[in-house]
Amino acid sequence: MSAAAAETVASVQVRQHNAITNARYEMSACEMDIVFALLSKLSSHDKPGTMYLVRVRELELLTGRQWNYKQLLDSTEQLNSRIYHIEDKAKVLQISLLASAEYLKGKGVIELEISEKMRPYLIDLKSNFTSYHLQAALSLTSKFAKRIYQLVSQWKDVGHTKTYTLDEFKYMLNLKDPKGKEPEQYVAIANFQRDVLKVAMNQINEHTDLRVSYELLKSSRAYDRIKFYVNAQEPKQLLIPFELPADDAKAQMASKHLGSLGIVEPKLVQEILQSPKLTEALFGFIYKLKTDKIKADKNPGGLFLKMNGLR
Repeated sequence: MSAAAAETVASVQVRQHNAITNARYEMSACEMDIVFALLSKLSSHDKPGTMYLVRVRELELLTGRQWNYKQLLDSTEQLNSRIYHIEDKAKVLQISLLASAEYLKGKGVIELEISEKMRPYLIDLKSNFTSYHLQAALSLTSKFAKRIYQLVSQWKDVGHTKTYTLDEFKYMLNLKDPKGKEPEQYVAIANFQRDVLKVAMNQINEHTDLRVSYELLKSSRAYDRIKFYVNAQEPKQLLIPFELPADDAKAQMASKHLGSLGIVEPKLVQEILQSPKLTEALFGFIYKLKTDKIKADKNPGGLFLKMNGLR
């Protein structure tokens, strides 16, 4: 991808999704699981008032995380109470994501109702974001981290960005006014590194699917250019890939689970993925492994295969 194309894509994403994703808080893992499960069920063909059922057991099996009743209640309360400000030239809309969350006792089901005026924004979010990009948007609290992530993600297949002058890079972060009417921020390079670059690197590397570093370059004695190096990494939080059809998303997550167990032999992987019974057994095994209900420190993959008659 050319530098111009990369910049265009990144700037369009920023304009389209600032209102929802540039939050000042870090969404908890439990909240994120609920939101991603909701998005996986959301369709542009849904009628107003559609209720979305999130099954807690399915959520736990897919993600390998266990949530108790209080954590779920707290998370839906937060999602219900946070106000988003969506502004255009004609209006400012203040709105929450959920209209209601109802827990069906004894059934392990949460019935979610979205705010109807939020519906088009959520559908737009699902259409234009991958699960990895949305995770980054909801986890990164630094506005500089958000912007740098959007920039470097366009270059992950290359492994590095182009070299930017510090001036053009600061324009991209709104730290310098192209017209010169506003004073430049973080003029001292030490402050720029400490408060902008290092904070952004730490957050991106901790919360996203990318591992990023940077290099400051000099002309003569002064730093005047910057270049980023970027590589893919497995994020710490296993995500529900809401952008895929349900069956494809489940298959993708099953493949990740097999990889984490060291089960990579193609014929064996295919046999497991093509069997609904073995796939369900895989999700159950991973869940028990992560919640310490199964102990298998040395060879968990071998134990799974043995338990299911595959070895």
